[in-house]
Amino acid sequence: YKMQANHATKLYSCWLSSCSFRVRIALNLKNVRYEYCAVNLSADEQFDCQYRDALNPMQQVPTLAIDDCILTQSIPIMEYLEERNKAQGVRLLPDDLLSRNRVRQITEIINAGIQPLQSQSMRNKVIAVRVEYEGAMLRHDKQAQSRHIEEWCRQSIESGFDALEKLLATTCGIYCVGNQVSMADCCLIPMVFNAIFKYKVDVKKYDNIHRIFINCMHLKAFKDAQPSNQPDAPKHSKL
Repeated sequence: YKMQANHATKLYSCWLSSCSFRVRIALNLKNVRYEYCAVNLSADEQFDCQYRDALNPMQQVPTLAIDDCILTQSIPIMEYLEERNKAQGVRLLPDDLLSRNRVRQITEIINAGIQPLQSQSMRNKVIAVRVEYEGAMLRHDKQAQSRHIEEWCRQSIESGFDALEKLLATTCGIYCVGNQVSMADCCLIPMVFNAIFKYKVDVKKYDNIHRIFINCMHLKAFKDAQPSNQPDAPKHSKL
């Protein structure tokens, strides 16, 4: 990544990051133009001291530079985008109290209940625990490690989707909450991408989740934000 000196809106993002994916969708829905600043997580650029000290003390993505402020964490970023100009673009949070609560409920099921179980730190911990109990042989068996990680992540997604599907049966219309796209959809779609393309989850068995995914991916804001369309994505990526 490169630090930028001007005052344009800049998103520090990685094409593979599902949390960055959320914010890209939200920026598109709110019609906020931004400059894409790639942070290569595979090369550990998020741990660079300049990035940590100037932008993100947690050494994560996304980071959004906007309105002469530095914002981190995808959910507060999306809420900021909504509250800074509710009339611009799509409403990410509905006015109705109960509907707004449902949007936040779905958002947190994904943000706090599903996604963290697949983070890099969690995947590393899963392998460390298995090495402790299964012996040092696993430490050097990368194929076995990959199988364990895929199994762990698939099970965590399916467990979360089982609960989410039941909730969506009471809230959804075309999208997660009724017939207006919201912050909840911004969170759901990146998680479905992870489920399908990274961990081979059969999403079609979740009728509501799959239908909402198809509906959202007909929208330009979602298509433009998907991983394979980002400037740091490798050529011929399927994500």
